[in-house]
Amino acid sequence: MRYLRAERFVVVMSAALLLVAPVCLSAEEAGTTGVKQAVPVAAHFHLSGVVSEAPVLDPFGLMAGEMTSLKDLVRRMDQASGDDKVKAVILTFDRMSVGFGQVEELRRALGHLKSSGKKVYAYAEALDTLDYGLLCASGHLSVAPQSSLWLTGMYGESLYVKGLLDKIGVQADFLHLGDYKSAAEMLTRTSPSGPAQENIDWLFDSLYGSLVEMIAQSRGKTAAQVRDWIDHGPYLAEQAKEKGLIDAVQTREEFLAQVKADLGGRMEVDNRYGREEKAKINLASPLGFFALLSELFKSPAAETAAKDAVAVIYVEGPIVPGYSQPALFGAYNAAFSGDIQKALETARQDNSVKAVILRVDSPGGSAEASEVILNAARRVQAQKPLVVSMGNVAASGGYYVACGADAIFADTATITASIGVVGGKLVTTGLWGKLGINWVGHQRGANADLLSSNRPFDEAQRQLIGAYMQRVYEVFKGHVARARGDKLRKPIDELAGGRVFTGRQALDLGLVDQIGGLQPAVEYAAARVSLKDYEIRVLPEPRDFFTQLMGDLSGEGERPTDIRLSGVTDLLAGHPTVAPLLDLLQKTEPQRARALRQALQRIELLRRESVILMMPMDMVLP
Repeated sequence: MRYLRAERFVVVMSAALLLVAPVCLSAEEAGTTGVKQAVPVAAHFHLSGVVSEAPVLDPFGLMAGEMTSLKDLVRRMDQASGDDKVKAVILTFDRMSVGFGQVEELRRALGHLKSSGKKVYAYAEALDTLDYGLLCASGHLSVAPQSSLWLTGMYGESLYVKGLLDKIGVQADFLHLGDYKSAAEMLTRTSPSGPAQENIDWLFDSLYGSLVEMIAQSRGKTAAQVRDWIDHGPYLAEQAKEKGLIDAVQTREEFLAQVKADLGGRMEVDNRYGREEKAKINLASPLGFFALLSELFKSPAAETAAKDAVAVIYVEGPIVPGYSQPALFGAYNAAFSGDIQKALETARQDNSVKAVILRVDSPGGSAEASEVILNAARRVQAQKPLVVSMGNVAASGGYYVACGADAIFADTATITASIGVVGGKLVTTGLWGKLGINWVGHQRGANADLLSSNRPFDEAQRQLIGAYMQRVYEVFKGHVARARGDKLRKPIDELAGGRVFTGRQALDLGLVDQIGGLQPAVEYAAARVSLKDYEIRVLPEPRDFFTQLMGDLSGEGERPTDIRLSGVTDLLAGHPTVAPLLDLLQKTEPQRARALRQALQRIELLRRESVILMMPMDMVLP
């Protein structure tokens, strides 16, 4: 049997997360008595990747957060429970893959933290039912604006391949002792026997009951109320707040500001709390060679960081949630909202950066991720000029992240707008049937199979999804209408509906401000702040694989997921078959290779999120 986690129905645009480093206190904050006051410490745990049972040995840091040891995570949480310096624990969630038993282990660890007097805060950008079952055990659960809570229940499928064996002339001849010993039924039947179905039912009843009890206990509700929540899911963030499923809808900065305020206005975040001592790097070990390479390839940008600059931050490729991972050649082919959010925050806090250019070349993507980028861009705009420069495509989610800028530059042939929402799923039953393979679904919760590939939406589900998409669509239109205001030449409904325009057409309609490329946008931004002598600085600074690897290994430098606090007074401020094909296409027909990559990424986004903000088509132009 395979258990299918309720994948989130996403409106393609995108989302991201956060993290921080120790904060230096001013003399005023340290107190005027001359007595050094202890700064409250918040232990930060970033929950991502696959949770393994056994300890994970990763001396070279190659897993880059893709695998977490349950034993180590619980140990570190228990250590924080008994640490008098730790006053709070911050959990940031990034689609961690976790099982039922592991959820219970982690909930117990969170319980120990709370019973020891620690305040436990959790922040996420999207959650499914099991994720919510874990994070609702925190003392305060906050989600990002425009996020979704896929509280829809449990859905699983059992596999039967007798039809496939029949097609290839293979007969399965098995015996079993015990009516419920049904392990061979996948080979001898096309659906479960009576005892097997009974077995599945009591298993699902018990697991579902446990999950409902977890949520009821954590949120102070009855089991009946929780079941009603589940049967009427999913929810957008504001709906979840109204229903009492979560405590707040906040941007990352608002969330951190609340944590700091709760701790008295001062806080130091330990992003590596409880980790083993960092490895020492020297040339006597093989790692020393990599450290040396890191120094040889290190960018000289830091040497000129003090010079006034116009920062350029790229949104290139499909917009997806989360953070990129270190790659040997630094190519990700996607715009990760976490990376972009962090780059925007860096630009906002860097006094040498006087203006920011957001260079967008994206057909769109995750709605949640796009909202994260837009919010981060607004925070920059509140302090510095923010100008958007559009490349080949800045459509759907790509326009979503751009619409609020002080000025939008586009080329005449830029493809933009596409203000609309698309959502759905792939139904693959016919494909499996051709192979003689049958999947039998089992569910608890009225809409637990909402995103199952086993069957199309029924009429009630179609209406539910339609209503969900309509809410996302209204948010999208609202952002554009408020940001562009009187610049729009037509009512927003006459510009939306998925309509796609060239840059020249968009200028006539008021969707962009000027025709021009990246350089004119940079010059415009510099003129806004009267800059004469300045540099153009790319953020985040490109880093080679060795630098990233050695920085994480040594504990030096900052990881993408680390929480970095603003100043104390600034509280609110590859597949084995597809990869070789893509490589060959990249060499012979690079335009088609790019279109194929985007198509595959679109399928993956639909599988994970189901509602996306994406261009209506992929085109290959000569």
